[in-house]
Amino acid sequence: METSEKLEAYFEKEDPFKEGISFLRALAAKTEAVEAFKWGSPVYTIDGKNIFWIARFKNHFGLGFFNGMFLKDPKNVLVIAQEGKTQAMRHWKFTSAKNIDPTTVLAYMNEAIANQKKGLQLMPQKKKEVVLTLPKLLTEALERNPKTQEAFESLAPYKKRDYTEYISTAKQEKTKLARLEKILPMIDMGLGLNDKYRNC
Repeated sequence: METSEKLEAYFEKEDPFKEGISFLRALAAKTEAVEAFKWGSPVYTIDGKNIFWIARFKNHFGLGFFNGMFLKDPKNVLVIAQEGKTQAMRHWKFTSAKNIDPTTVLAYMNEAIANQKKGLQLMPQKKKEVVLTLPKLLTEALERNPKTQEAFESLAPYKKRDYTEYISTAKQEKTKLARLEKILPMIDMGLGLNDKYRNC
């Protein structure tokens, strides 16, 4: 099914909020945003960037803004789309087409478009790199065996962490040495501590 067909099917579906979402669509058509269909809903974009969307739900319909956190929201109508899950998205809920003030809604839509053109968007934060502190026994063993050390460095971070915890959590020196003897050949082969279980 073509995008245009999906859009028409969405708006033409008999639904208690059919009039409301059609009204929002008519307002969106007055902006320069391009209508698309993504994630099962009409989405409006500028230069391929998502600006806002229209959606129906069980008890309401709404207008969502992908970077709504940057909107001034003078009417104080925007809510966080999904508490605890989304940061930038904001949602404007309606229960009837009669609740829609076209001038205000259009102003919010145009402000969202202007914000996108200004480059206002929430950038994903880079995860902080966790510095792994190796147990002394493991460090010394790796220093004595350059090939093993090279193999260890090439392991995925979670595999390095598994080996580090495996040695660190042993309470007695005897146990630590036994564990070290066990893992060195595994490291040489590029294996993780729990690989045999993951492949079951």
